[in-house]
Amino acid sequence: MELKVLNTGGKETGETVTLRDDIFGVEVSEHAMYLDVKAILANKRQGTHKAKTRAEVRGGGRKPFRQKGTGNARQGSSRSPLHSGGGTIFGPVPHTYEQKVNKKVKLLARRSALSAKAQAGMIVVVEDFRFDYIKTKPFAEILRNLGLSEKKTLLLTPEYDMIIARSGRNIDALNIMTADKASTYDILHSQTVLVQKTALKKIEETLG
Repeated sequence: MELKVLNTGGKETGETVTLRDDIFGVEVSEHAMYLDVKAILANKRQGTHKAKTRAEVRGGGRKPFRQKGTGNARQGSSRSPLHSGGGTIFGPVPHTYEQKVNKKVKLLARRSALSAKAQAGMIVVVEDFRFDYIKTKPFAEILRNLGLSEKKTLLLTPEYDMIIARSGRNIDALNIMTADKASTYDILHSQTVLVQKTALKKIEETLG
């Protein structure tokens, strides 16, 4: 698949790039993407939830009322789960939500995500650009020129650029990542994948 390279003004530069079929043209595996995204979201969970059992709730050491003669069912503690303020039966306890996905499945998932975007025409290649200083306005202007100002966009750069990262962090619909770090979730969570020209080589090195 060939794509035209655009400049920051949204015009064609006259150059084209060829997207490798083994990365951008594979048969989309929805199941691989599902497994990878599920694991990514699960691994973000802290798992620090906790409810106290009757053994952990403070108080309740005294018998609430005498054993016999009241007509009530016998009670040994006011912190029984049957009482208000008592412990919780089978409540949440801290545990990890970590899920592991095989490397081959993760690789297939990322290739499938990029292939799905390519097939839908949602990959845009732009010439490399840099800023001399941190400023959001020129960044927003570039997105507007490319017709992406209203779309949730993932920008893939060849390497981390602090000025680009800080210039774009105030744009709500924009997510900036280096090409080798973008996950299946990052790709699928965006409407359009905006790729700097030299970042394609980084993608090929990572997923090729």
